[in-house]
Amino acid sequence: MSDPFALDKRLARRAFERAAATYDAAAVLQNEICRRMLARLDYIKLDPALVLDAGSGTGNAVAGLLSRWPRARVVALDLALAMARRARERRPWWRRALDTGAARITAVCGDIERMPLSRGCAGLVWSNLALQWMAEPREALAEMHRVLAPGGLLLFSSFGPDTLKELRAAFQGLDRHTHVHRFMDMHDIGDRLIEAGFADPVMDMEVVKLTYADVRALMRDLKAIGAGNVSRGRPGALAGKSRLAEMERRYETERRDGRLPATFEIVYGHAWKPVPRTSPTGHPVIDIKSR
Repeated sequence: MSDPFALDKRLARRAFERAAATYDAAAVLQNEICRRMLARLDYIKLDPALVLDAGSGTGNAVAGLLSRWPRARVVALDLALAMARRARERRPWWRRALDTGAARITAVCGDIERMPLSRGCAGLVWSNLALQWMAEPREALAEMHRVLAPGGLLLFSSFGPDTLKELRAAFQGLDRHTHVHRFMDMHDIGDRLIEAGFADPVMDMEVVKLTYADVRALMRDLKAIGAGNVSRGRPGALAGKSRLAEMERRYETERRDGRLPATFEIVYGHAWKPVPRTSPTGHPVIDIKSR
C-alpha cells in the first residue's frame, strides 16, 4: 500500500509555478528564516567560489549571499521555472546592464533530488525551507553531498513535526485523508546526514508562532507561497463543505486574544563534506575494520 504522506512532485511544481507572482508578499516566515540563516554564516569561515541555493524559490537569499561573497557565483536552483526566473532578476539591474561580473547569478530549473550540476562544484550548498518537500530526504541529501567539494558546507533549514499542529489537530478524524504534510524530526535528519556521508552535523530548532484572524487567512497564505497539500492521500477536489466547517469550528478552540495561532517548528542544520585523508605519499587512506 502506498504511503498517503508521499508527495506528488508534479503537483508541487504546479503549485509553485502558480505561486511565483504572490510568493514574496506572503513569505514573511520564509524571509525571516532566511535572515536568521544568513546571520549564522557570521560564525563560519568559508570562501566558496560557487554557492548553490538549492530550492531557491524567488531567490530571497541571493542578495545576502552575493553581499557576503561578491566574487562568488550563485546558482539558484528551483523545481518551478517561474520561481527560477524571479530568482534570476534578483541581480541588480545596473549590474545586469553593465555585465561587470561583480555579482553573478545563474538560475536553473531543476530537481534537488537529481541536480544538473557536476560533482564537487560547490563550496556551499544553502537550502532554506526546501527539504520538507521530500517525505524522505535521502536522495536530496545524497545529491547535495555529491555536488559539494571536499571541505564544503551544507547549511539548511526545514520544518519539524510540530509545524501546523493546530491545523492537523482540527482535521484529525474528520476523514481518512491526509490534510497536513508529515515533517521529519531533526534527529532523523541528522541521521540522514551521516548516512549521506556528511561529517560533524549540528542540529537545532526553534518554534515560531504566527497568528491569523481566521483559518481561511492561514490557508490563503499557504496557497500564496505554494504550500498547499500535495500529499498522495489528500482529499479530492471537492472536499465536503461540512468537513471544512467542522475543521474551522475545531480550530476556533485555539483562539487567544482574538487571534488564531499557527505553529511552525523550524529545524536548522549544517554539516561538512569531509576532505579525504591521504598518506604522506599522497595516497588515499582507507580504514579497514575487523569484524
